[in-house]
Amino acid sequence: MSEEKSKNTSEIEVQIQNQSLREESMAEEEQEDTREKRRKRKKRGRIRLIPIWVRLFIVIVLAAASLVGGLMFGYGVLGGGEPRDALETSTWQHILDIIEGKE
Repeated sequence: MSEEKSKNTSEIEVQIQNQSLREESMAEEEQEDTREKRRKRKKRGRIRLIPIWVRLFIVIVLAAASLVGGLMFGYGVLGGGEPRDALETSTWQHILDIIEGKE
């Protein structure tokens, strides 16, 4: 009877060891799965609300608008002329003639 008891005890111990090994391997697999999920998340690019090319276009348009606005303000308000005249080619030709010394 004691042999049967020790046999049963050893079988139970083996079963417990097998169960703990299974649990450890399952935990390791879960950790690997979470690591893979994190890697996948990191590789995935960020979706932008406004694409970069649209941002660049907006910046260029705003820069051009501020240039035109500054020209009109400087020529009209500070220079005492008509603001629309700052956009005419004859005005710029006159300025270039002054710079080159033709006038």
